Amino acid sequence: MAYLYPLIAVLIWAGNTIVSKHAAGVIFPAEIGFYRWLLAGLLFTPFLLRPVLANWMAVRPQLWRLAVLGVLGMATYQSLAYYAAHLTTATNMGMILALMPMMALGLSIAMLGQQLTLGTLVGAMVSLAGVLLVVTEGQPARLLTHGIGWGDAMMLVANFAYALYSVLLKRWKIDLPATQMLYVQILVAIIALLPLYLASPKAGIHLNNLPHIGFAGVLASMVAALAWMHGVARLGPSRTALFFNLLPVFTALAAALVLDEQLHGSVLIGGVLIVGGVLASGRWQKAVWTPSNATMKRAST
Repeated sequence: MAYLYPLIAVLIWAGNTIVSKHAAGVIFPAEIGFYRWLLAGLLFTPFLLRPVLANWMAVRPQLWRLAVLGVLGMATYQSLAYYAAHLTTATNMGMILALMPMMALGLSIAMLGQQLTLGTLVGAMVSLAGVLLVVTEGQPARLLTHGIGWGDAMMLVANFAYALYSVLLKRWKIDLPATQMLYVQILVAIIALLPLYLASPKAGIHLNNLPHIGFAGVLASMVAALAWMHGVARLGPSRTALFFNLLPVFTALAAALVLDEQLHGSVLIGGVLIVGGVLASGRWQKAVWTPSNATMKRAST
């Protein structure tokens, strides 16, 4: 039963990638990014506003940290994904998302003093090769002359923002209930995205885009987040994180079924390399670099 929680979360997030791509034709990126968190905030408020206010003495000292997390994990990450959906395929978005655990691992080594192992080094190189294969459509040499597309580049930046969010969350170890932390970050995202929303063109809310907003605001922002929290609580962070490796698989299959995107050989091979690299990072625990005492001291502060 415990395994259902992270599985449900990953299925919803894969579905949200498809929704993001489909929404590109019916609503502007700044709109759905803002409406998504506004809807989640409105629905959470009756249940969480009073507990947050009652716990304000504990929340207030952490506000600046929660603001940084909200900007990185909620506003920046998802907004860039909505813009990327206009410029790249849902399949590519899902494949690039598979790099997130590897990026978080790299940042953990740099910021938390985590030991660099042979498995991490090999996994990073294999995953990077897979991403290059996907974003260059099987022609890595093209990178030297044409670079990568703007949509894929946006997804890479979005990934980095969320990986940094994950590492800071671990580094700061904020002693607040998870639901209260999520709620405050959502409020931060609403405030952060308001100027972009006001300055951007608008399609307005109508019957064609209301399901997209509802899916993103309720399922992806609330249900998936809470399911993932329950998974971490029952299985632990390491075992739960393994389910994230299923995201590119689910996304590619859904994109083929729903959006009629073709699964080219380069995508399939690249996807295998990306997931294989992430899985390899957990093996071969021989250390190839150990942080110095100074690095460990910085990581603990």
